[in-house]
Amino acid sequence: MTAVPEFPRPLPRFPKEFLWGVSTSAAQIEGAVDEGGRATSTWDVFAAESGRIKDGSNARVATDHYHRYPEDVRLLKELGVGAYRFSVAWPRVVPDGRGAVNAAGLDFYDRLVDALLAAGIAPVPTLFHWDTPQVVEDGGGWLVRETAQWFAAYADAVAARLGDRVERWITLNEPAELTLLGYGLGQHAPGRELLFGALPAAHHQLLGHGLAVQALRARGARSIGIANSHGPTWAASDAEEDRTAADFYDLLLNRMFADPILLGRYPDDDVAELLPGNVDDDLKVISAPLDWYGINYYQPSLVGRPRGEATEVGGTRIPEGLPFAPRDIEGYPRTDFGWAVVPEGLTELLVGFHERYGKRLPPIVITENGCSYEGIEDGERIAYLDGHLRALHAAMAAGVDVRGYFVWSLLDNFEWAEGYARRFGLVHVDYATLTRTPKSSYRWFREVLREQAGG
Repeated sequence: MTAVPEFPRPLPRFPKEFLWGVSTSAAQIEGAVDEGGRATSTWDVFAAESGRIKDGSNARVATDHYHRYPEDVRLLKELGVGAYRFSVAWPRVVPDGRGAVNAAGLDFYDRLVDALLAAGIAPVPTLFHWDTPQVVEDGGGWLVRETAQWFAAYADAVAARLGDRVERWITLNEPAELTLLGYGLGQHAPGRELLFGALPAAHHQLLGHGLAVQALRARGARSIGIANSHGPTWAASDAEEDRTAADFYDLLLNRMFADPILLGRYPDDDVAELLPGNVDDDLKVISAPLDWYGINYYQPSLVGRPRGEATEVGGTRIPEGLPFAPRDIEGYPRTDFGWAVVPEGLTELLVGFHERYGKRLPPIVITENGCSYEGIEDGERIAYLDGHLRALHAAMAAGVDVRGYFVWSLLDNFEWAEGYARRFGLVHVDYATLTRTPKSSYRWFREVLREQAGG
């Protein structure tokens, strides 16, 4: 373990109105899967299947945020953040995926929003963070068009209850990952292995985003964004085959999800032809103007020509037969998850977005950035966050309009297919007792926020 000073030198000054926050998601922290009228989600079913979760765990209890949210709000208040990004569980609010709204489910988010506002913290709900109602998946899930329409109706129900107190909204979290890992490779819920047959799930999520924007606007929402995952794509070499493979990977994981929203078109006509429905009409809905654009950043991707065999990179298994093969990034520190620590990749990404999208790019908010490390004395996490905040400031100095930054995550939690083996939290959770213990990184970030507020 590399020795890292607990409180590095002061960070550069961010704008006074800059929004500081932390993020979580319902499926990873709430627990209480059988309480308050909540229905089964795809992740409940996926975790119950043998071999799906690496440590054999599930999220039935998770960190028990459903019952312990007052304690978690106190942690947020003590931390000093201005905003808290959480997600609303679709199966808790509309158990059948469509139709009747579960008032008890909305009651929980009512209580959470009121507690946050009483603590002086802005609630920033994400309407979908991967926990599709299983009944919706049984009918085809995001592979069918109706799911986008049902999602918009659910968004309307949430806004009808919370819209008088919630200013900022996020429609979807990381549709690229659900498409790739959930429908393409089968490593996340719902566990389908469709490869390029997963592309309809991408389109229908984007359509659901656009329809949800319409629903939120109709309820008076004036600050709406999305949380898309992005990272620079680096070619494994200057060879034409590697550059071609890297460009296609970048198209599928970055431009496929940004271009429709920001430019009103898909980045490749051949890919667009694989999508269902009247794509041109759908794009008019998908590209409805946003108030800000959320980016989740973790690391770049190094990509080269196919290797003719299955590989595993950063915990993701890549089968043979694809026209690209991600590689491990060498020469950089690694998190406990095996992800490369490349702060300058964030600067590169943001400047690249600024150059590609120009005036079509609304202000940016970093909706997730964080790392997995063990231990309560987590100097590596401090170094990670410190480096990425400096990289973010460098992008802003280069002219990129960034309005906020959210750390992933407030709490250690159920880390999807990894179970409880990865810890991203500023707060340690003992999974046997559910005791919360702030880590060194929590104390460091609290000091950062005090310094930023004082200037």
